[in-house]
Amino acid sequence: MLDFDTTLRARRSVRGFLPQPLDRALIEEVFALAALAPSNCNVQPWQTHVVSGAALRTLGQALTEAAQRGQPPAPDVPMINRYHGPFRTRQIDAAKALYGAMGIERDDHGGRADAFLRNLDAFGAPHAAFLFLPEGFDLREAADLGGYAQSLMLAMASRQIASCAQGALSLYPAVVRDRLRIAPGPRLIMGIAFGREDPNHPANAARTDRAALSDMVSFHD
Repeated sequence: MLDFDTTLRARRSVRGFLPQPLDRALIEEVFALAALAPSNCNVQPWQTHVVSGAALRTLGQALTEAAQRGQPPAPDVPMINRYHGPFRTRQIDAAKALYGAMGIERDDHGGRADAFLRNLDAFGAPHAAFLFLPEGFDLREAADLGGYAQSLMLAMASRQIASCAQGALSLYPAVVRDRLRIAPGPRLIMGIAFGREDPNHPANAARTDRAALSDMVSFHD
């Protein structure tokens, strides 16, 4: 098991996975650790559905087909389509790193489209978690859910489990609800693909940097 500093540095978004499933006891262990995340008034505003194996491939196919037939995304929470200023620069730099690692040129629209569709099948991961915000909660509790997601991915990283947080898995929540038989009400916020990293997948060679501390943190004495 990795120490905390090493875990933070080891965690990154992995987009190529080995097909072998993880042991169920290990999966339950990391989700139990994630549940220790803090939340406002300890309400623990998250509901998680873990989908694995054939069920995940079937769901991934349904999400992919929705995109291929031109069905407009209808996420439960609106997504920003375009960032500005330094946020846009970071977005572009991340895209350059990813597409560059996969050998996809900027004008290769077909290659980029195919790369996007991989998102909807959780990059072929053996498992994916779908994180829902219970009915009646809003932005403050969504922030708590984000802390839960971070705790989950760090727990995974400490045990050499690769993961990738995905907004793309929330683009078609109606499809997810239908396939998983989830009643309306809770809002789908994100998905997290996870499993063992495929070291030979070109997407996993991509690396992103972080802004300087002075750009992110202001100290007031």
